[in-house]
Amino acid sequence: MTEIAVVRRPTPLPKPRGPLGERVFAALVEGRPVPERPAIVDEEDAAITLWTLYEMSYRGFAEVDDDREWDPSAVRLRGELERDLEARLRSRWPGRPAYDGGPAAFPDAFFAEIEAHEGPSLARFVHTEATADQVLELLQLRSIYHLKESDPVAWVVPRLPVAPRASLMELQYDEYGTGRPEHLHARLFADGMAALGLDPTEGAYIDQAPLVVLEQNNTMSLFGLHRRLRGAALGHLAAFEATSSLPSRRMAQGLERLGLAEEMQAYYREHVEADAVHEQLAVRTICGGLLAVEPELEDDVWFGAFSCLDLEDRLASYLLDRWGAA
Repeated sequence: MTEIAVVRRPTPLPKPRGPLGERVFAALVEGRPVPERPAIVDEEDAAITLWTLYEMSYRGFAEVDDDREWDPSAVRLRGELERDLEARLRSRWPGRPAYDGGPAAFPDAFFAEIEAHEGPSLARFVHTEATADQVLELLQLRSIYHLKESDPVAWVVPRLPVAPRASLMELQYDEYGTGRPEHLHARLFADGMAALGLDPTEGAYIDQAPLVVLEQNNTMSLFGLHRRLRGAALGHLAAFEATSSLPSRRMAQGLERLGLAEEMQAYYREHVEADAVHEQLAVRTICGGLLAVEPELEDDVWFGAFSCLDLEDRLASYLLDRWGAA
């Protein structure tokens, strides 16, 4: 079998970004109870700590015993930090858009909202203006998610009614390479990183990730790991897929313009056609199927979709401003 480029071994703990992380990481390594959340905690300190606690449910860490994933003190702190994150996300959400027809009208209303959404675009900048160094920086930050692409939403599968569960598995089957390891989307991204001379190890660039990238990744884990947020997880997925095809085309063309690795171009070209299909599946069949059975989750679906778009806008604004391109 061909060697998989994605590095699956447990990676080192990230660097703490404040006193909470310092105490928590030391406690995890030494096998001591994790300390409680202090009354005041810096947002970056809280975000990297939450990311670390989540990561123990994905690949783990070289220095931390796998048993710590369900250590009561770690689970308690994770819950406290999750509540902070969810409260922050909900404080940004303006509420679902007004439309007639209830859940049956959801798909058309959703696509109308996506069409009307106007935010800064990293893909457009990469397409026409970005330098090679700026693109490499962006890919390093994207790697925090793309090297475990689709894993957060996989948690949702057993929590769904039959029809949306089956449809989500159809989408996930594509994401995971239709049974072929070399076609796994995470593998394709890792191949692209390696071809660019970047480190394809999962979490290799976590210490460079700004707050908004940590929030993006923590939000996906938050939605995926809580059954009560299954609607938000699927709304997030639908917004992600519905805003992926055209940006992927622009990313591929921008990489070609700069003469950057064909392997990374191939990753984005794969998403041009795949996500054009996935957006219909995610919105009409998965979210639509969920709401046909559980219409009370309609607000949650919209909340998840908004969170996806809002966090991407925040990342784009952050990078474009830092690059002097805003």
